[in-house]
Amino acid sequence: MPTYDATTDPALKAFFDIPAESHFPIQNLPFGVFRPAARREPRIGVAIGEYVLDLKVLQTLGFFDGPKLRNQDVFEERWLNDFMDLGKAARVEARQVISDLLSGKDARLKDDTDLQKRALVPMKDVVMELPVQIGDYTDFYSSREHATNVGTMFRGKDNALQPNWLHLPVGYHGRSSSVVISGTPLHRPMGQTKADDAAAPSFGPSRLVDFELEMGFFVSGGNALGKRLSMAEAEDHIFGLALVNDWSARDIQKWEYVPLGPFLAKNFGTSISPWIITLEALEPFRVAGPAQTDPEVLDYLKPVRKDQTYDLRLEVAIQGEKMDEAHTVCVSNFKYLYWSMAQQLVHHAATGCNMRTGDLLASGTISGPTEDSYGSMLELSWRGSKPLAFPNGETRKFLQDGDTVIMTGWAQGNGYRVGFGSCEGKLLPVSE
Repeated sequence: MPTYDATTDPALKAFFDIPAESHFPIQNLPFGVFRPAARREPRIGVAIGEYVLDLKVLQTLGFFDGPKLRNQDVFEERWLNDFMDLGKAARVEARQVISDLLSGKDARLKDDTDLQKRALVPMKDVVMELPVQIGDYTDFYSSREHATNVGTMFRGKDNALQPNWLHLPVGYHGRSSSVVISGTPLHRPMGQTKADDAAAPSFGPSRLVDFELEMGFFVSGGNALGKRLSMAEAEDHIFGLALVNDWSARDIQKWEYVPLGPFLAKNFGTSISPWIITLEALEPFRVAGPAQTDPEVLDYLKPVRKDQTYDLRLEVAIQGEKMDEAHTVCVSNFKYLYWSMAQQLVHHAATGCNMRTGDLLASGTISGPTEDSYGSMLELSWRGSKPLAFPNGETRKFLQDGDTVIMTGWAQGNGYRVGFGSCEGKLLPVSE
């Protein structure tokens, strides 16, 4: 049965109307950083319906007066990091204050139209910014379906998974400097590639640019150098989730990844959605993940609960410059991931590696069991052998210049949905 608290009760309503299909009902309350069109400085806010609630306004007026947030100035900062660093208790406290104000249980916002004009900014009038100052970025490879598909393509069905894959969450360290907010265009990368029949590599534009449907989570309150994290405490160090498109250049990757893995094929850009959905908002949507009994995982990675993942519908659409609208190419689900967020975090810190507030850990491509649930063009077109057909007659093996990739996702509740908004990016030609 779903677990609800006072902020996720399905019967809870805002004091103003929010459409049932909105990604941002009162049960969600995701955190982000926005810039009003009339101001230059970014501000921390919460998405609610078609508005952004300005938390700096509320903090200045003393609304956050609980034991964890009293005398704190975390909502006057440029980034969410200081708030995230306060930990789960502060996050829960903030959600309750915001929920009470937006529901009218605390009538100070509902009864004050002047305050509403100051604190509720129309979403159409803001520009979203990166919400977190990201220290380190790690990308995992946690979908068994994706790993099996890719392994089958390159090594054959009988040798699809590498010997270590079912024993540990495989990952690589990415590049945080090129993590960008949704809506930021990216250029087709240049790099070394080598055709199978070529005598030597050549340098030029990647011909096989791909998207990767992923989810990422942000670390909240890290661990000291040399101190490991346990599965029991892992989720207390996870602030929330965002959509991630880990753009990839498959031809560059093929040539460079042996012996040390992805490098230039991944570092030219990673897009994230602007709103971070907290674990509290997702609690009612917990489900069990895939069985991890053959083989059994080692003790340090054993889950402390069966429902260690979430039922989150994920979609990817592509719109080329000659297309009238975006066309859905993939429908997947977060629950398909073999390795959970907690396992990813615990394994990352298993050596005593010090995780820090603001670190971003992404899941790797999330593919499902059917062809229409594959989370990358590499799989959807099966290495280019099955081009995707679009309604206007165009086809795609991989992304073309001018293509916009649109990712979205949500958890469906009873009469409401907790959503992530969208993660969008346009592929531009090679930069001059």
